[in-house]
Amino acid sequence: CDAVGIFLVDKKTQEVEQFEIEGYDPTLEADLNLKIGQGLIGWVAKTGESVIVPDVRKDERYINARLATLSEMVVPIKTDGRILGVFNLESDHLSAYSDEDLELLTAFASQAAVSIERARLHKETLEKRKLEEDLKIAREIQKTFLPKENPIVFGFDVSGINISSETVGGDYYDFIPIVEHQLGVAIADSSGKGIPASLIMAAFRASLKAEIRNNFTIRTILNKVNYLLHESLERENYVTAVYGVLDTKSKIFTFSNGGHNPPILYRPKGTIEYLTEGGIALGMFPNSTYEERSIPLSKGEIIFFYTDGITEAMNEKREEFGIKRLEEIIRTNYSLPARALQDKIIDKITQFTKGNRSDDLTMMVIKVL
Repeated sequence: CDAVGIFLVDKKTQEVEQFEIEGYDPTLEADLNLKIGQGLIGWVAKTGESVIVPDVRKDERYINARLATLSEMVVPIKTDGRILGVFNLESDHLSAYSDEDLELLTAFASQAAVSIERARLHKETLEKRKLEEDLKIAREIQKTFLPKENPIVFGFDVSGINISSETVGGDYYDFIPIVEHQLGVAIADSSGKGIPASLIMAAFRASLKAEIRNNFTIRTILNKVNYLLHESLERENYVTAVYGVLDTKSKIFTFSNGGHNPPILYRPKGTIEYLTEGGIALGMFPNSTYEERSIPLSKGEIIFFYTDGITEAMNEKREEFGIKRLEEIIRTNYSLPARALQDKIIDKITQFTKGNRSDDLTMMVIKVL
């Protein structure tokens, strides 16, 4: 035997990856990872059948990873009918392997399968434990961002809620007192999941609150937050957000939407309007600019803010909950208090998904009394 390798199957990537190898050209080692079904190694990983090839030059399945190889023997590593990987032996001589060699290597592979499976299970346990610890940290970070209670606002019924998923998204909402009769309202969603998403949202929250203190216009606040995020985030990261100010005395809501799910403005006559004015997601380009819009509010009107975990929640058939279902719930339950309306939406989503969610549920309701 002039070269030997143990290759393990990665079901996620559909590749047979090198685990331990000896006798191969180091410059070619990167090419030794094969798709399942590719080459003699991939063929055995796919079929679970052993193979002896007396002359690899005559076998079209052979991939020339060693210039000197003339014969090869490959045996699957199996346990409970599952293929974990393969043993591969290569020789610089023709017809180097016999049926007795195959029987011996097969017996060795059976013993090795037990150890490999035990090691793999141990690794998966450690990875799961680390993931759970990371998600716990992400949840704790997220909790520090969110309001501990809903504000009491004269003339309005205001409520916000966040229900974390198992993966913990980058959702954020906040009610920010500015001056008398003015309440800042923010909802946002960062790219990614877990701790990275929480850290992105921490950067957004800090930037937003810093710019709010400078008393800029809303569109200027988003312009500046966008620039700060672009400077501090990796290029593939971004934040979608809506920021607005509710003037509780004049009952005017002024906002700007940075690429976020458009809030729903519901009027008691049953009409619905989406609040889209603003610009693209924050942090993508340094010089993005944002519009703002002011809306006078009347008794009974509702502004509903949400993240994509609401509309993109899926059922068993891979159907999304969608905006139309959300609209219908608001239309038929608009007379409920703000928190009760949120509870109704959560109940409907839970029934739709049967409790299986992969993203946070975050929403805010502002209802004019």
